[in-house]
Amino acid sequence: MKRIIFLVLILGAAVTAVYMMQRVPKESLPIINPVDLKKEMVDSSLVRKGIGHRIGHFSFLNQDGKTVTDQDVRGKVYVVEYFFTTCGTICPQMNSQMQRVQKKFLGNPNFKILSFTVDPEIDTVAQIKKYATEHHAKAGQWQFLTGEKSKLYELARKSFFVLKPAETQNQGDGNSDFIHTNNFVLIDQKMRIRGYYDGTSAHEVDQLMNDIGSVMEEK
Repeated sequence: MKRIIFLVLILGAAVTAVYMMQRVPKESLPIINPVDLKKEMVDSSLVRKGIGHRIGHFSFLNQDGKTVTDQDVRGKVYVVEYFFTTCGTICPQMNSQMQRVQKKFLGNPNFKILSFTVDPEIDTVAQIKKYATEHHAKAGQWQFLTGEKSKLYELARKSFFVLKPAETQNQGDGNSDFIHTNNFVLIDQKMRIRGYYDGTSAHEVDQLMNDIGSVMEEK
């Protein structure tokens, strides 16, 4: 009889443990604000901001010559990168990894990819169209964007924080580290930054894809 009671208690404890594990919510990704980043990456007007940062307004042309604005991605999860079509170093690696991201979420209307050029003088609509085709970008899902250089760089510096203030003066000069940034930036439905990932690393891009799924499940 004692043995039966012992087994019942063990079984009850196991059932309770499983139940509690199922009730534990997933740990959500942090919301990244300017104060969480290195000061050198943040515009001086924002460096002390510790809450409420949102991606700012933007309007650029995509590979099909259509205007894409921040309104097109509000309410969606999206990944951002900065690149240029003539880059022969890390950009091919990054966009090879980005193809993996596109493939995983292909056809999902709530997920987008935005690739901003840092060299708009060369990266015209026709140029980025060719590049997008070479990388099998799906219309409406993966947007390559070009436009006025100052606005592209301002967005990078004041919204996505992938450009050091000193590098803004170079505006994409060949000696600028900014041209070779390898960051992918994850943005949520509320236009908040949720993570940075090395776009040349398959391991980090695997983590990015997992995090995209997690953010998409948030309400």
